Amino acid sequence: MTADPAPGAARVGLVLVSHSPLVARGAAELAAQVAGEVRVIPVGGAAGGGLGTDFDSALAALRAADAGTGVVVLADLGSAIMTAEAAIEALPEAERARATLADAPIVEGAVAAAVAAQTGAPLAAVRTAAETAWGDTRQASAGAESDHYARTVTLVNDDGLHARPAAEFVKLAATFPARVTIEGRDARSLLAILSLGLTKGATVEIASDEPRGRAAVDALAALVESGFEGRER
Repeated sequence: MTADPAPGAARVGLVLVSHSPLVARGAAELAAQVAGEVRVIPVGGAAGGGLGTDFDSALAALRAADAGTGVVVLADLGSAIMTAEAAIEALPEAERARATLADAPIVEGAVAAAVAAQTGAPLAAVRTAAETAWGDTRQASAGAESDHYARTVTLVNDDGLHARPAAEFVKLAATFPARVTIEGRDARSLLAILSLGLTKGATVEIASDEPRGRAAVDALAALVESGFEGRER
């Protein structure tokens, strides 16, 4: 199991390009709620105000978001994508090699990417997290019955599995090689877990069908039973 990077350590940054300043800022705010140490720069609206996109703002955001480990860009519609691509191309070669545009929904992709970046994941993995934001998270694994291991636990913390606790759950799950599910959803998918709407007092099943899954299930069950004590921050 690996630990999160030290506070202040360089992480992959995010740039969110939208036609709407409100959309860009809102998506950035959501991402910051689950990954407070990740640089998330919103770029929304035209240079003169109103709906649109602005090349100079996108270029400046790319430079501000990159702490030396790279930046993933998400954009909403046609010209926002073109603006993001043009800004990436305008970077010096070394910086351009660390910038990548993800094919992902701007809100859901930003949250998923931010969680991955918070764990210290490299650039390619953060982009993949964004692009799999709408992946099939409902299908339980079909391992052998003899390998099935499950724990039933009750959420005791006030927030249940929303926002920060859900992000902590996903980050811990990502440190194990085995696939684990919670209520049949992928334990590494923040969006899948949030969609469950689990609140305080809910009883949930954490399970794995893989031979190495027992340790992961036990660790996640312990996290839930502790009320996320010592991990929420």
